[in-house]
Amino acid sequence: MTEITEYITNDFKAIDSHDTIAVVQEFFDELHFSHFPVIEEGIYIGSIASDDIETFDTDKEVADYRFTLEGFFTRTNTIWLDVLEVFAKNHTNLVPVLDENNKYVGYYEIEDIMKFFHETPFLKEPGGIIVVKKPILDYSMSQITQIVESNNGKLLGLFISDADVESVQITMKISLGAMNEIIQTFRRYNYEIISEHQEDNYINNLKERSDYLDKYLNI
Repeated sequence: MTEITEYITNDFKAIDSHDTIAVVQEFFDELHFSHFPVIEEGIYIGSIASDDIETFDTDKEVADYRFTLEGFFTRTNTIWLDVLEVFAKNHTNLVPVLDENNKYVGYYEIEDIMKFFHETPFLKEPGGIIVVKKPILDYSMSQITQIVESNNGKLLGLFISDADVESVQITMKISLGAMNEIIQTFRRYNYEIISEHQEDNYINNLKERSDYLDKYLNI
């Protein structure tokens, strides 16, 4: 699989803190970045937001609005899942990348990180998705793994897809194994099944037909 650092790009050079706001406004007009990194004497000092500069004085320099810069970044050794988190937390489509010495290296674009995500086994490999729910104090990742593997299933990945003060929702992707047996085992361990499954639909259809037949025979 491709290393995430192969997606670091320098297609456009970072904005210099001495650039005028007029120049930066023109830059954002031509491109669709939500933010872009700003450097001062080669050092990253923050990212300027395209929404902010619309209200700035065109004759002033970026440095005059230093207080508005957003300081988010990631590093060259940051794993892809943490990189994705930086995108999500900062509502941005571009994240600057620094090395371990805080030197500006380039930036990631969200489209490239999503492309990387789509190449992971979680999305790429064939398998089934199961979404379960349980009270927050009762669930256990090790128990979930044990339930899947005891039914000859293999986990391609799992994550907490929703949570509140009372419960968590866990999404998992499974290859191999008998899905229906896995689902029934989760139910025996008091996990609520959130996702719909063909086996469940088949059982529901049989029940509906049985109920209809009972009503018909009782007329």
